[in-house]
Amino acid sequence: MDPYRRTFLLSAFVLVTFCTSGADEVQNWPSFRGPGGQGVADGFSVRSSWNADSTSGKIEGVSWRTHIPGLGHSSPIMFGDRIFLATAISEAGNAPLKLGAGGAPTAADDHGEQSWVVLCYNKLTGVELWRRTAYKGPPRASRHAKATHANTSLTTDGRYLVAFFGSEGLYCYDLAGELQWSRDLGVINISKYGIGWGYSSSPAIHQNRIVLVCDDPDNPFVVALRLSDGEELWRVSRKGICERSWGTALIHAGPENTQVVVNGWPWVVSYDLEAGEELWRIRGGGDNPVPTPFVANGLIYITSSHGGQSPIYVVRPEARGDISPTKENSTTNEAIVWSTSKGGSYMATPVVYRGYLYLGNSNGVVRCFNASTGEKIYEERLEIGAAIISSLVAAEGKIFCAAENGTVYVLAAGPEFNILARNAMSEPCFATPAISEGVLYFRTTQSLMAIK
Repeated sequence: MDPYRRTFLLSAFVLVTFCTSGADEVQNWPSFRGPGGQGVADGFSVRSSWNADSTSGKIEGVSWRTHIPGLGHSSPIMFGDRIFLATAISEAGNAPLKLGAGGAPTAADDHGEQSWVVLCYNKLTGVELWRRTAYKGPPRASRHAKATHANTSLTTDGRYLVAFFGSEGLYCYDLAGELQWSRDLGVINISKYGIGWGYSSSPAIHQNRIVLVCDDPDNPFVVALRLSDGEELWRVSRKGICERSWGTALIHAGPENTQVVVNGWPWVVSYDLEAGEELWRIRGGGDNPVPTPFVANGLIYITSSHGGQSPIYVVRPEARGDISPTKENSTTNEAIVWSTSKGGSYMATPVVYRGYLYLGNSNGVVRCFNASTGEKIYEERLEIGAAIISSLVAAEGKIFCAAENGTVYVLAAGPEFNILARNAMSEPCFATPAISEGVLYFRTTQSLMAIK
């Protein structure tokens, strides 16, 4: 074994032991939206204002910046002193990406040979430590003009690192980049209007299980595999339940069981993690469900917005059966704490922080609700062109909204709409930021950078 790998594995073992012992000095962000998928990282001072665009003035607040090869909306994750993310590198050179307004049903002209690559960087310096090509070849399904062939984020438990690229397969590495196993789940063509819009559901892990959402309209399913060796444990068809979805599964461990909540249309469904049996379901919602369900205040928050509907549901984890609101009781029932038929978000997963629910939208509008009661607090526009595709994150009394226009808007947490800063990034932001030990990590269309 080479010295670097021996040192790396030893440090990884120390980090796993250290982090599971209850110490909080190392703040990991191990999956899409961080610990528990909540998008929150308190406990450290976090910068509000910076400038990462040399054309708009002096660079301020940028600890390091490194170029990312290829194109991907994969968000950075981190464990210990390592950052991991994915990208797709086109053999033809720069891959096309549509920017600006317009969500027309258009596939990208990006069908040539690609390399799906997993990247590892030093968290403190941004230096690339290793890269692994998981798959190489022409894409097995097309993608939307505003999407990429590497939309999904990686996930890790501190020992294994999991990457899922949809039609291009599932891969499990150790943190030193050594492939442990891989699986081909076939073509997963998330389509609408006859066009493959691309895959974006990130893997979710809990203990020794991985859960994947594979909602190809022709053969939608949810599958659980063993993390250590990739053996399939169960698979549940979603035919008649979901025509398409792009969100990541929420795995929530409760006192009685662990459930898997999957956004979808026409049904949102919760499954038992042990065997895949259905626990509860809700009818209705936006017909292009993208946001990921998450837990805050002991409740499950679910939203979507497209095709005339934009609901928010706040569900008790102990719910069972069909809990869809009725006409007689349209907002609450024994299982639903509160709901609204209007106000949800289309692309971005919201965040609950210090008693309020914040939602960002692709039209630049931010909404705030009382997270416990559903009372609408405000609805304001950041500014024209501030499309929020990236999911919201929060820390130290601030809400961070990274926008497609290359600006990160920082809002003060609380009932007043207050933009603390507008921070220039020089490049569009589609990926969701990560936060660790007071440092903000952004993946733009071309770069990975640390704001300290």
